[in-house]
Amino acid sequence: MKKKYLALFLAAAMGCSLLAGCGGGETPEPTEDSSEETALVYAVEAGSAGEAVAAEQGFEYNSVASQADALMEVASGTSDAAIIDLLMADAMIGEDTSYPDLVTGDELTTEEYGAGCRQDSDLTDYINWVMSAAYADGTMQTIAETYKVGAALVEQPEVAEPEIAADGDVAYIQEKGTLVVGITDFAPMDYQEEGSDEWIGFDADMARLVAEKLGVEIQFVVIDWDNKIMELDSKNIDVVWNGMTLTAEVTAAMNCTNAYCNNAQVVVLPG
Repeated sequence: MKKKYLALFLAAAMGCSLLAGCGGGETPEPTEDSSEETALVYAVEAGSAGEAVAAEQGFEYNSVASQADALMEVASGTSDAAIIDLLMADAMIGEDTSYPDLVTGDELTTEEYGAGCRQDSDLTDYINWVMSAAYADGTMQTIAETYKVGAALVEQPEVAEPEIAADGDVAYIQEKGTLVVGITDFAPMDYQEEGSDEWIGFDADMARLVAEKLGVEIQFVVIDWDNKIMELDSKNIDVVWNGMTLTAEVTAAMNCTNAYCNNAQVVVLPG
């Protein structure tokens, strides 16, 4: 009798294994590419869209101060790969760049850039108006081509000149005489050439255009990207303008401008 039960048990076990656990469905084997991808350690900028996608994908990652630092991590071998903005990757890696031995891999997301002001700030409408006028007369396209981001530029809608509220951010900035822009070192949007203390880049030049229209000086302040909302709300800066991805978190915490550039999060690897 025991032998009979044993035979029945073995037959049932064999049947279950053939049906992938008696469920009748197939459990896909992990592919070689996906297992290699998740086994890498990624360098990402703290508080960035790259960090968000790494967390969503379940990747192991190191958070660093900037995307430039993420590239240095890969170049030095401290991290296996980085997740950074496509526009920065195009400017910083490959032949005749700072990192000729690094290459781009998969695009993980698609997204758009915008600038961020304080909630309910009238500066947002003012920036939208300046960008609209600059796009209409070709100035925005010229700046984009200078920094090789012309293909990513987003067409700007027509915007009427906004009214300036006496108690709004625009009046506050004009009264103090300076537009303070929160940035990080992030080519081709905001960066300094070697030996120079002048901030240049697509975002830097567009911010200068806004300051010029406001009739004020401009000041660029390097911020901890993870604390950008706090810096804005405490009035240490007036606007975050640094290739900022318009995520749900960002748009909930800031009054953001119209999108002005398309972008993606990409993997960067040793060549």
